[in-house]
Amino acid sequence: MSAIDKPITIHQPKRLEVGAGASARLGSWAAGVERSLVIADQHTASYADALELPGNVTIFADVTPEPDTSVLERAIAFARECRPDLVVGLGGGSVMDIAKLVAALWDGEQALKDVAGPNRVQGRRTLLAQVATTAGTGSEAGIRALVTDPDSKSKIAVESPYLLADFAVLDPVLTYSVPPAVTAANGIDAMAHCVEAFTNINAHDLIDGYARMGMSLIGKYLPRAVADGQDTEARAGMMLASYYGGICLGPVNTAAGHALAYPLGTRLSLPHGLSNAIIFPHVLAFNESVHSEKTREIAGALGLHFDGSAGSLFDSAYAFCRDLGVEMQLAKHGAQEEDLSTWAEEAHGIRRLMDNNPRDMTVDDVLAIYRAAL
Repeated sequence: MSAIDKPITIHQPKRLEVGAGASARLGSWAAGVERSLVIADQHTASYADALELPGNVTIFADVTPEPDTSVLERAIAFARECRPDLVVGLGGGSVMDIAKLVAALWDGEQALKDVAGPNRVQGRRTLLAQVATTAGTGSEAGIRALVTDPDSKSKIAVESPYLLADFAVLDPVLTYSVPPAVTAANGIDAMAHCVEAFTNINAHDLIDGYARMGMSLIGKYLPRAVADGQDTEARAGMMLASYYGGICLGPVNTAAGHALAYPLGTRLSLPHGLSNAIIFPHVLAFNESVHSEKTREIAGALGLHFDGSAGSLFDSAYAFCRDLGVEMQLAKHGAQEEDLSTWAEEAHGIRRLMDNNPRDMTVDDVLAIYRAAL
């Protein structure tokens, strides 16, 4: 069976609003809603008024980067007090993931342990809107939510069509204040979503199309968005790229790159985008030998120098990330040599992603990448 005739299912939000000022359209869509709960972080809570929501609006602004189960528990308890008709995720991927789970769980009998894994959520009765304030995760497009287990430091993944937004917004104005280094890391995360789906063993021609569009937009607009945060065209281009990357995650998902990034987030408390940016050139070069044609496409879209060797690809991809302002050395983020073996075991154990990689990666391979990134 070729990639084009494999069965595939794509889920997308029921309604998507795109463009400068699009966030204000949420209010008219939500006409008749009496109680709204906005899930945010301390920064994005300030955008709540721009949504022009009707009725009584309550804000839970305690979502942290890489939130653990305690954050979700507090958010669910908060929701049970205000009993919302509508839950709105207003933020980046962490905020939107918490919003998905709150909307699905606050008024039912299921707990997180009951829904971990694929297709275990029994239903959702509360409306869900997602308003992205970063361009990276593409969480507004998807049916997955991730929360960190504070004991194991591993990610708990929930996947269900019931986590899909009824209404999603890509408003580039809400990303103006994202700092250059964060813009760069988030953009590389979106790039990793597209690249890892494009080179995945589960790759599909339909998803390849979204990946190509995403990579092309990132190559064109990410340097501009980093250089000028109020370049509305560049910000809009990056939000579209992030959305396309989110679509790639649904039926195909990521692979080794994200598996290696997760321990960096849970162990070093690095933002998800930064973790992926550090890992990206290493895994791209590792997989080159089994996907040379697609690698040439990736290099062309991003403007990378690639002479057919993994070394040239790595050097160019590393420079691409570094020149955008990403600190690429793990040691500068607090990593130590003695930690790497444990992290390698953890990353290698994330089989839901590792098993998607086009080239088998051993624990020693993972450790070698971590050491090279140190």
